[in-house]
Amino acid sequence: MSEDKDIRWKQRFQNYEKAFFQLKKGVDSFDYLEDIGKEGLIQRFEYTLELAWKTLKDYLASKEVIAKFPKDVIKYAFQAELVDNGELWLQMLSDRNLMAHTYDESNFLNALDKIVSLYFFEMQKLYNVLKNEQ
Repeated sequence: MSEDKDIRWKQRFQNYEKAFFQLKKGVDSFDYLEDIGKEGLIQRFEYTLELAWKTLKDYLASKEVIAKFPKDVIKYAFQAELVDNGELWLQMLSDRNLMAHTYDESNFLNALDKIVSLYFFEMQKLYNVLKNEQ
């Protein structure tokens, strides 16, 4: 059973890896993006974050740690030292929910700034940690 859980998180990680590199392309070309491209960057952030916490959930399950909800997963991931800034990850989850339901330009610009200056780098740290766990 544990082997199945190990395979599961590694398969999920492959999806996270693909999404992460798509997000990286957007972040790397941020200065050249039109508004529609910036909207796409937010979309990439949203699905990359979704895959991040689900990958963490599966990884933790492979270690016999059961967490079902995103906030719980982040808390356990912080305790397991998979992420080093649990509060920022919780803020990322909160902001993702706000982004999905807000159409205010100032929130849009604020979200873009956080993705490019903070959130991408947290996702990159997670990518590196999990890549080393494979």
